[in-house]
Amino acid sequence: MEPITSDYIVIKAKENGVNVIGLTRGKDTRFHHSEKLDKGEVMIAQFTEHTSAIKVRGKATILTRYGTIDTDE
Repeated sequence: MEPITSDYIVIKAKENGVNVIGLTRGKDTRFHHSEKLDKGEVMIAQFTEHTSAIKVRGKATILTRYGTIDTDE
């Protein structure tokens, strides 16, 4: 079976205290990792065999291969 390690996303914080939360794969979805970014900080995240979703809380710009998304206020 091919490993599930593909897409990267870039998250740039537009304010202090932006939360980036990784959610698990499997039968039960759970939080498995959390980071807090300050204004101007950038995080590069990857979907993996353990990470099925990434939640961003706060004002940020998210860049993916599908386009750029700005979170709402």
